[in-house]
Amino acid sequence: MEKEKIIQLIRAYPRQIYEDLSTHAKGLSTQEAAKLREKYGPNIIKKVKKVPTWKIFLKNFISPMAILLWIAGCISIIAAFLGDTDERIGVLGDPQMLYLGCAIWMVNIINGLFSFIQQHRAGKATDALSKMMPTYARCMRDGQETKIPAEDLVPGDLVILTEGDRISADCRIIVSDDLSCAQSALDGEATPSRKISEPFKGEVENIPAAKNLVFAGTSVATGFARCIVYATGMDTELGRIASLTQNITTKRSLLQEEITRTSKVVSIIAVSVGLVIFVLGTIINGIASGFDKPTLYLTQFVFALGMMTAFIPEGLSPIVTLSLAKAVQRIAKEGALVKTLNSVETLGSTTVICSDKTGTLTKNEMTVKSLYFSGITHEVTGDGYAPEGEIHDADGKKITCIDDI
Repeated sequence: MEKEKIIQLIRAYPRQIYEDLSTHAKGLSTQEAAKLREKYGPNIIKKVKKVPTWKIFLKNFISPMAILLWIAGCISIIAAFLGDTDERIGVLGDPQMLYLGCAIWMVNIINGLFSFIQQHRAGKATDALSKMMPTYARCMRDGQETKIPAEDLVPGDLVILTEGDRISADCRIIVSDDLSCAQSALDGEATPSRKISEPFKGEVENIPAAKNLVFAGTSVATGFARCIVYATGMDTELGRIASLTQNITTKRSLLQEEITRTSKVVSIIAVSVGLVIFVLGTIINGIASGFDKPTLYLTQFVFALGMMTAFIPEGLSPIVTLSLAKAVQRIAKEGALVKTLNSVETLGSTTVICSDKTGTLTKNEMTVKSLYFSGITHEVTGDGYAPEGEIHDADGKKITCIDDI
């Protein structure tokens, strides 16, 4: 729904709201709801079409540095089979080059697998917005209170909310009694927001701050209300947030840019040096032993391939991967989730972090961490709202009863 129409609902009285949303005090009929569901679709947060797993897997093996390592491995293996032993052309003359080529490929495979595993784990852990929607909702259908799947809600449904309920859609409050909602996921406020049913005639600057609206993905902290649904699915405030996050385009980090540039420079240097070595070697050895010698060109070609391989930094990719992996482990111990390895480098070069308020980046579980009494600061352990924890004095001694204080 457009912002102007939502503002009209905020300023409207119940009778006008019923007319605007084509509904009435007894709720919609089953037939009306079915037609509206066909028009607006199911009340769900649509998931963005994910990149196929096989594409993500292959992407880790076709980065500029990975391609350079594949080429280096090929060059080493070609050099091994083109080498000559006792003037026998075509016989494996340098098994060390074969081992080197296989080792380079193995390093490349390990790097790619490690990056893929990290991305796969993070992808599974960040699919959270759709889970904020409840499974069922209570509403009036055919004049009777009924419990329906939340995805079947449509604009015009009369929803009934009580304490502890998760809200399934964006609604305009018609009747309320001591209603407050926990909507930190939208406004970042730690304390529940008080709600009323009366129309608001002032200037509306921020829709989530409206006192007579409730929103999908939030929950009822106290009280009771009857509300009319005006937006469902991706048209809700939660859906708008989901749409913004799904449409974010990722840019390559500074580290990725530097690795790409390094790969290009190394490739140019390696090919240039290989060509120079091949030409000079052929001329010098040709003058010394004759240009008609059958092994001259093959020998110089193999030598040039070896020089090209030597110029490629095979150890760069595993060193970068291991360094970033170590940083990911350290960050994970602090409870943070890293989606891609390269983002660790970006975090390391960050000077200013613009963060939101509680509930959006935090758990929204305001808890006591320390107590100060009798001139001593006592530490309180435990995590969030879990009924577990201990109280320790300044010396770290556990306090089990009031007599210990």
